[in-house]
Amino acid sequence: MTNTRNKPNVWFWIIGVIALIWNLLGVDGFRGQAMMSERFKTMYTEEQLEVFSNLPSWYIVIFGIAVITSALACIMMLLKKKIAVGLFQLGLLAVLIQTTYNLFVNEGRYAYGPFEYSMLVLIPVVAVLLLLYSKNALKKDWLS
Repeated sequence: MTNTRNKPNVWFWIIGVIALIWNLLGVDGFRGQAMMSERFKTMYTEEQLEVFSNLPSWYIVIFGIAVITSALACIMMLLKKKIAVGLFQLGLLAVLIQTTYNLFVNEGRYAYGPFEYSMLVLIPVVAVLLLLYSKNALKKDWLS
C-alpha cells in the first residue's frame, strides 16, 4: 500500500520556523521575567518592574504554560505531528487567561507602555492564527 499523504508546501516550513522563533522569544521573555534577569530589568522602568514583581504566582505559571506549550506545538508541527493542534489549543487558552488578567484585573496595567499593549493584542492574534493554521495542516493531512 502506498502512502498518498500530501507533502507540506514550502510555506508550511517557513511559517513553522518563524512561529518557532516567535515562541522561543516568548520562552526567553518568560525566563527573563521569572528570574528577573539583569537583561530583563534593563528593558523596563522601575514602575514596570514593580508591577512584574507583584504578579501572582499562578500568573507566572500560566505565562510559562503559554510559551512552553506553544513552542512545543511549533516543534511538533515541524515534525508533522498532530499533537501540535492540542498543544496550540492549550497555549491559546493560557494566552487568553494571561491577556484577560492583564487587560481587566491587573492593577499595574497603568504602567504598561505602547509596546506592552501592542503585545497584549498581537500575542492572542498570533496564537489564534497558529491554531487555525495547525488545524488546516491536519485537514490537509500534513500532520499525522
